[in-house]
Amino acid sequence: MAMLMDLGFASFDYSATMTTMTASSTDEGCNWNAGSPVVDWKALSGDQEDFQNLIDSMMDENVVLHPIDQETEEEEEEEEEYNNFSPGYNMAEAEDSKGLRLIHLLTAAAEAVAGPNECRGLARVILVRLKELVSPTDGTNMERLAAYFTDALQALLDAAAGGKPPLGVEHHRTDVLAAFQLLQDMSPYVKFGHFTANQAILEAVVHDRRVHIVDYDIMEGIQWAPLMQALASRKDGPPAPHLRITAVSRSGTGRRSFVTVQETGRRLANFAASIGQPFSFHQCRLDADETFRPSSLKLVRGEALVFNCMLHLPHFSHRAPNSIASFLSGARTLNPRLFTLVEEEMAPPSEGGFVGRFMDLLHHFSTIYDSLEAGFPMQWQARALVERVFLGPQIMGSLARMYRARETGEGCSWGQWMGAVGFHPVSISFANHCQAKLLLGLYNDGYRVEELTSNKLVLGWKLRRQLSASIWTSQD
Repeated sequence: MAMLMDLGFASFDYSATMTTMTASSTDEGCNWNAGSPVVDWKALSGDQEDFQNLIDSMMDENVVLHPIDQETEEEEEEEEEYNNFSPGYNMAEAEDSKGLRLIHLLTAAAEAVAGPNECRGLARVILVRLKELVSPTDGTNMERLAAYFTDALQALLDAAAGGKPPLGVEHHRTDVLAAFQLLQDMSPYVKFGHFTANQAILEAVVHDRRVHIVDYDIMEGIQWAPLMQALASRKDGPPAPHLRITAVSRSGTGRRSFVTVQETGRRLANFAASIGQPFSFHQCRLDADETFRPSSLKLVRGEALVFNCMLHLPHFSHRAPNSIASFLSGARTLNPRLFTLVEEEMAPPSEGGFVGRFMDLLHHFSTIYDSLEAGFPMQWQARALVERVFLGPQIMGSLARMYRARETGEGCSWGQWMGAVGFHPVSISFANHCQAKLLLGLYNDGYRVEELTSNKLVLGWKLRRQLSASIWTSQD
């Protein structure tokens, strides 16, 4: 493995001989179907079994990336209007007295922590009472959710009193991998963003011989396995292009001790080798202040340059908003072919101030809890693991960013931000929209997909928007 220390890269390359792959597809509506190639996982080195399980859960023979744009007339259907930012709460638990009491106590605590009549003494009293009433491992959805919001408010209160910001909890790698796979089984949150982005990338690079993807927060890298299979198995057009992925990571030792970026790269290289996909992997480190320097990327003339940014479950980012902003603005200077962005759908700043946004955040996560319970209604241990590993830290980070935003004026979505700095929307294809509908058909009937704008698909649970995937370019 070659180390390019002057540029901050850690890289290793792999190019594989193409093998024969089989796939089938039809162009009749959205009823595509394709088989997955058989991978000899025993031949792969290291702790590949965990990665295999993640890849297996990512693949589905009923939902496949479709390599060719379809000029099919879009089907007409009546869509119920989303009510994303309704002040009402559809939590079943809130109908009982304890659920309502918890909501009132959380609202009062938020008001005391950062409202116009801020009172830290009162906030401490309310939080002590909340801790007596709830536990993150026991009780109803509302009770467990209230426990995580209580911890997040306590962290804000401690930080305001001069304490240090809370550090992210290190989870054992086995727990993280298990929670990741459970989240994929419970809901489409992971696959919706990954598949929508991958389909757009596949359509944008159909005639290219070299493709370079710059990925922000790559985690286990499972997003790229379906894309590799689609590239390696396409029958028409040129041979599979050489795929290069650069993972953007923090400087020094990251908080995710369960897996290093280089281990992710090795697993992706092994997977690429197993299906005959030419592949190489690089790592680009952010500066010490987590600023992204475009000059640190290793660019090759003739490559189709693509940026990918996932800012949603389970890609909860511990990085400050200025780190994300530097990544997006840095990407703009490199004039990429495509930029795929997936983010949580949250309410814009309103006259309700911090308390109003706090209530919207509570509503947002209550619907996530509701949807996960619909996916695994009786398996509380599985839900508890996902909540502890992913949802708890996400609530903590979201509330901390919201608290900072009340002073900095932050609040617009990253999609709005991208449009403001010069990115142009790329229309979502009919094939991509169909793929999303097929995916949601594999889960509970409460999930919905909406094409909010020409370049954005939104995943919703019942009447609440949860996350969106948008496609952009900086080229004319």
